[in-house]
Amino acid sequence: MASVTDPDRGSGPSGPASASGTGAPAVPAAMSADPDANHPDDDGALPASHPATASLAGIDVARAQALLRSVASHWRRSLQFRTVVATMLLTSVSFVAVGGFLSNQIASALYDERFDQFSAEATSALTSTKAVFRDSSATDRDTTSRLVLDSVNALVGNETDAPRQSILVPISGGEGLFIPTTVSQDGATAGMLPPDLQAAVSNGQDVYWAPMTIPVTQDGDQDAPGVAFGTQVQLPPERSPYALYVYYDLSSMQSTLDYIHGVLWLAGLVLLLVIGAITWYVTRSVVQPVSHAASVSEKLASGQLQERMEVSGEDEVARLGASFNHMAGSLQDQITQLAQLSQMQQRFVSDVSHELRTPLTTVRMAAEVLFDARDEFNPVNKRSAEILFDQVERFQALLADLLEISRFDAGAAVLEAESVDIVQLVEHAVEGAHPLAERLGSDLRIVSDETSCIVDADARRIDRILRNLIVNALEHGEARPVEIHIACNPEAVALAVRDYGIGMTPLEASRVFDRFWRADPARARTTGGSGLGLSIATEDARLHSAWLEAWGMPGEGACFRLTLPRRQGIVLASSPLALPPVSGSHRTGIGQHPRTDERTDERMDARTDARTDARMDARTDARTDARTDARTDARTDARTDARDDAGNGARESSATQ
Repeated sequence: MASVTDPDRGSGPSGPASASGTGAPAVPAAMSADPDANHPDDDGALPASHPATASLAGIDVARAQALLRSVASHWRRSLQFRTVVATMLLTSVSFVAVGGFLSNQIASALYDERFDQFSAEATSALTSTKAVFRDSSATDRDTTSRLVLDSVNALVGNETDAPRQSILVPISGGEGLFIPTTVSQDGATAGMLPPDLQAAVSNGQDVYWAPMTIPVTQDGDQDAPGVAFGTQVQLPPERSPYALYVYYDLSSMQSTLDYIHGVLWLAGLVLLLVIGAITWYVTRSVVQPVSHAASVSEKLASGQLQERMEVSGEDEVARLGASFNHMAGSLQDQITQLAQLSQMQQRFVSDVSHELRTPLTTVRMAAEVLFDARDEFNPVNKRSAEILFDQVERFQALLADLLEISRFDAGAAVLEAESVDIVQLVEHAVEGAHPLAERLGSDLRIVSDETSCIVDADARRIDRILRNLIVNALEHGEARPVEIHIACNPEAVALAVRDYGIGMTPLEASRVFDRFWRADPARARTTGGSGLGLSIATEDARLHSAWLEAWGMPGEGACFRLTLPRRQGIVLASSPLALPPVSGSHRTGIGQHPRTDERTDERMDARTDARTDARMDARTDARTDARTDARTDARTDARTDARDDAGNGARESSATQ
């Protein structure tokens, strides 16, 4: 086959037609068999803008979103699902890459050899026919027409794998005898020839080729790939230029390639499913023991300490199960020991507290007798009687708190709920704390617009919580106002005790309910205390299914908020009061507010009296301690001297004898 001298004619099928033998053939893919596939049919279907169609589209979108959410949930929660899906996706990518490579190699091997054969046959046939036209002695139109028809039919080949057809097309601008387009196949036209190939044949004398699409039927219902070869010929007698083409139908080869592709896709799909099943089985054998271990650990955390994993085999998973069971057994033993130790401690505290009540009652009775007769004593003995009475009371309060804590620990505390008015309870607690507020110089206020708020609660325990919070606020309020806020809604009622004293840090607020915990261990209490008041208040709140929360800021004071459900069985979701609450209108629970000057004078007098009492107490304690030490030393010296004298007398008597 002759080469192309024009460089513009040497490009591939996507550009101008290439000369035969100058490059590898391009095999076009088969097009759609239905030419109307991309056009809507008039079958009465509803338009996309119709409301029913829009509703169905919305349902489909909702289902798709639900499916995506379900897949995302499985992806987050299931390790096995993630492993299987990831394995199948990676395997699919690998199959596509390998399948594409194999398809390319098969297509190249299938077409390259056949193209060389087609090129040689077409070049030989076109060259021979060109020579026939050149050597022909036809002088009239009929002779030339018979020559053209015979030559075109002679170029037809009936090979089963690639049938060959031919077509003769006049070149525009040619002069002389007119011969119309002559084809060897019904339905073939010059329009199906590639324009690039026609342009190359019109401008050159070589044999050119290009891929094309061949209508298999006259109606053009189905297209098939093909390859066309063409050259320019001159017909007698005027030697007018014509384009002579032969083209090969490659539909059978395309069918073979499609069959190979189908086999590859089917084999890849089957292999993908097999790999997915294998991955699922392997991951299940690993994930199932882990899932079982998670279930057993949840049961252990819920208190079912007897739960254990099933162990079978001797592999890594079996060793994991054996180690897990050993750990669970050790934890069960330790928890059992700790529970027994805790019960022993609780029983010890309870027993000791009960045993101390009788002697403590006797000591208190004696202390009360001495306290009542203190005016008959000298100053030192009088002060000693007062200190003894105060410390016995403090000891009795500590013992009562220990007994209450032991009841909470033993689970013996019972809630005796009844309908009570929280406002009346607050007023009663404020009246009880009035003497302490006056002595410390603090203004105790009730800040609320509520006149009555009924709630199902244990009045004794709520009163104890209020007394603890109010006394705590007064002791740490530094003679500043203490506010008690009350608010309620249909679901809950809230009480907040707010002081403006020294305050506390967030860390201290988180630990203020711990037993015996104090922010400043060196800070002496004004009224004494056991260090268990807030802990008991927390347990009382828990019996009511209530919230007891603390807030503090150094230098800005502290606030304790109690939120109670209005009725038993209500689960609290929010509190009617903020933490700390916002100050608003208020009313006092201890009478009318004194004027500012009077309050200032009272606070100054209270502070002066407190300081004087503290100094007098310190001096009296120091004198008492000094006198007590002196008496003790004197008694010790006297006893020592008496013993020495007795010993010396005994020695002298022994020596005399």
